[in-house]
Amino acid sequence: MIDEATFRRESDLALESLKQSLISAEDDDGTFEFEDNNGVMNIIFENGSSKFVITPNTPIRQVWISAQATSYKLDWNEATQAFALAKTGEDLKTLVQRLLREHLDDPTITLP
Repeated sequence: MIDEATFRRESDLALESLKQSLISAEDDDGTFEFEDNNGVMNIIFENGSSKFVITPNTPIRQVWISAQATSYKLDWNEATQAFALAKTGEDLKTLVQRLLREHLDDPTITLP
């Protein structure tokens, strides 16, 4: 497990990068919008009935995503220098992109 200072630094960098990608990907037709509330990231969908929540969990050094009635827990992968889902190997941005595509049934969504 990485130390707390490294986790905070790396999670801040990863979440800021994701934030910028989400802002770029927000579409004009309003199918989703992004909000950042004190380190808790929310992706809110047009009907308001669902959202994704992305947050760092410092005590256990993971980034958590709550989406589609599932909790995804990403660990720091030293080899790739990224937070990744152990089950699939997807990094944070790749996983969020896939979840958005699935939720909105839109394979064209890209997180730069």
